[in-house]
Amino acid sequence: MGKILTKVFGSSNERYLKSLKPIVNRINELEKDVQLLDDEALAAKTVEFKQRVVNGESLDELLPEAFAVVREAGKRVLGERHYDVQLIGGIVLHQGKIAEMKTGEGKTLTSTLAVYLNGLSGNGVHVVTVNDYLAARDSEWMGKIYRFLGMSCGKIVHGLNDEDRRAAYAADITYGTNNE
Repeated sequence: MGKILTKVFGSSNERYLKSLKPIVNRINELEKDVQLLDDEALAAKTVEFKQRVVNGESLDELLPEAFAVVREAGKRVLGERHYDVQLIGGIVLHQGKIAEMKTGEGKTLTSTLAVYLNGLSGNGVHVVTVNDYLAARDSEWMGKIYRFLGMSCGKIVHGLNDEDRRAAYAADITYGTNNE
């Protein structure tokens, strides 16, 4: 009986992913308007979003606009556009769930969506990588998006002096390893 119901209604994962489609559609609808913004206006969205959070708007309410802004920044700064599957991955990460992605599917780019959105709260976001190389690489590579949008990005790697470590932890977004 359970297999029949799953075939008719889909698995819980399939239903969950289907529930995210309207959010992805909204992000895609915003893409044309966001493309029209010049660099300064695009970067100014961060200040606007932070103020909206202060005024009581939730990160979930901001998500479609924030993701559209990050997508556009990624295109301008890195020449990389977030695909719909990466938007879904970003939503899943923001919701505190686990998203499995294979090598080459864009995990690093995907993470920028949820990292930026959660950075708007002003509480700082820590991105944990498996080694110092990835912490350094990703803080520089994806940091281009964050810095373009007016957020600071730091890294915690082995051998940092206390002053540099404090500065990295004070950044809006901090990359590091689970050892640091």
